[in-house]
Amino acid sequence: MPRTFDDARRWARLGTGLFIRAADLHDAGLGRPSTLPGWTRKHLVAHIAANADALGNLVHWAATGERTPMYASPEERAAGIERGAVLQAGELTAWLRRSATGLAASMSALGDEQWRSPVVTAQGRTVPATELPWMRSREVCVHAIDLGTGLTFADLPAGFLAALCDDVAAKRAKDGGPALRLEAAGTGARWELPGEGEPTVLTGALHDITAYLTGREHALTAPGGGPAPALTRWL
Repeated sequence: MPRTFDDARRWARLGTGLFIRAADLHDAGLGRPSTLPGWTRKHLVAHIAANADALGNLVHWAATGERTPMYASPEERAAGIERGAVLQAGELTAWLRRSATGLAASMSALGDEQWRSPVVTAQGRTVPATELPWMRSREVCVHAIDLGTGLTFADLPAGFLAALCDDVAAKRAKDGGPALRLEAAGTGARWELPGEGEPTVLTGALHDITAYLTGREHALTAPGGGPAPALTRWL
């Protein structure tokens, strides 16, 4: 079933709560490596806090018509994360909560016409503001797992996982890669990724398929028990 606007808003709220709770650590805990190469948990928290501020810029754009890019530049985005990564835990988590609260409040203030307003993402895509809750839900839900505090894709709603698989599979189908047929056991859901030759069929739990497609740790194996085909980076 395709995701709805209400679904995305609900998942954004849920994921934000999961992330904030998982990030409620002292300095030593936040200073440990995340599951993302080269990033500590502090880097991830700074990224999610900055993402809320950046999406808030797009909400302002939708509300007022004033062009307000997410970030001034890719370099400014990266520098902001590095600055956040050296903050004390209390300062960093305060920014995380403050930015999340501000984004939620500004989204709640948008009217129907404002939600339909076009805005431009950091990747240069022009989308209606109705896409912003989905963009936020992907960030907070996936990165809550990347913090490495025990959350897994199995802890996320099945509807979100299926919507994320739709999203990632559509992107990967355009980017090229191995031919695949992914089948979520017990759900009837499947995703086809075109490529050369006969597709490799991978069957497993929905949460493992989601983890595989997004480049995270998973339990999928190829027929015969070998490793699943390697994928390029998702984002």
